Amino acid sequence: MFLRKIALCFSAGGLGGLINSLVVWAAGLTGISAGLGVSIAPPLTAPWLYQRVVWGGLWAFLFLLPVLKGMPYLAGILWSLGPTIVQLGVIFPFVANKGFLGLELGALTPLLVFIFNAVWGLVAAFVLTSSDSD
Repeated sequence: MFLRKIALCFSAGGLGGLINSLVVWAAGLTGISAGLGVSIAPPLTAPWLYQRVVWGGLWAFLFLLPVLKGMPYLAGILWSLGPTIVQLGVIFPFVANKGFLGLELGALTPLLVFIFNAVWGLVAAFVLTSSDSD
């Protein structure tokens, strides 16, 4: 039973990562990000997508924690803060050299990153909630 929960969490997070990636890509493609003054417009490539799906699956193991069990969507938002903090506090400043919180990409970068990651959390929560009714 626990192995099923692990697999389900990873799958839900992977799907969340896929949807999150498509939203980030579409926001860049359509000019939404640029219109908000944020330079986030990644190309839709297999390596970029693959890493985001895998990381989405790994982050979803947070859903195994016994926190907010009766409020899955709130848990999705809460758990989305993990990848948000890593993106803003590690990836942008130290890996991508985009400054504190990625602000070199635009003043609203932290907000967009939070929104994009919230999409991941909400999709994962939806999948996990839907599987509970089976």
